[in-house]
Amino acid sequence: MDKVEVKEISLSYNHVNVVNRVSFSLKPGEMVGLIGPNGCGKTSIIKALSRVLTVLSGEIRVDERALKSIPHNELAKILGVVPQNPNLPETFTVTEVVMLGRNPHLGWLRSESARDLEIVWQAMLKTGVAELAERKIGELSGGEKQRVTIARVLAQQPQAILLDEPTANLDIAHQIEALNLMRNLCREQHMMVLIALHDLNMASQFCDRLLLMKKGCLFAQGPAPQVITSANIKEVYGAGSLVYPHPENQLPVVLLTGASDKIKIHNN
Repeated sequence: MDKVEVKEISLSYNHVNVVNRVSFSLKPGEMVGLIGPNGCGKTSIIKALSRVLTVLSGEIRVDERALKSIPHNELAKILGVVPQNPNLPETFTVTEVVMLGRNPHLGWLRSESARDLEIVWQAMLKTGVAELAERKIGELSGGEKQRVTIARVLAQQPQAILLDEPTANLDIAHQIEALNLMRNLCREQHMMVLIALHDLNMASQFCDRLLLMKKGCLFAQGPAPQVITSANIKEVYGAGSLVYPHPENQLPVVLLTGASDKIKIHNN
């Protein structure tokens, strides 16, 4: 797959516009971060790309094909999705849930092969859930469930992965592991990754390009130093901030000043 193109899409819920004429593209080997405040349209864009939400106007194309024309089973081999709140069967084991990622490749009445089992095991190893293989989903923490969901998508072997706040329930070590994994998939397997994130510093450090949303519109896009600026943060989030270059890689690091009426936060 050479490209995913989002062309002037608008989206709505109950006749209320939530995304207005947004355009961008995804390319192989690139990890793109979707950032912005709550309610700015990040989740809606991911739902539109995964065909959960119908596009009101505009178009999404995958290698010059209209997204809406691609058969469901074929699309599942192209796009993998990690939703914000994964709904997993509580009585299934971790292995059984990750094996669900192989469904698009199995077809009717076909049982799992040794190769399918190996793909599932490798996905579990990469996400750190192999030690939970026989545990029931209902016994897991929120963070463990999120890692199982990522493993299921890896077992799917898609060409692009869409992630909606995948680090929300993870501790700092597992956040870094998950983002490193996604970045490595881009580098080593030439995969496309679109990831919605709240943490601007994580987005800055791991993403090749950022899309900054404000009230359903694309406010800014480009490399982190162009997008993550004090002026943009003030305009989009209403928060005062200081932005410094990271001492190791010079990418922007955000410190909130607590100067906003909306946000009173001090990062240590």
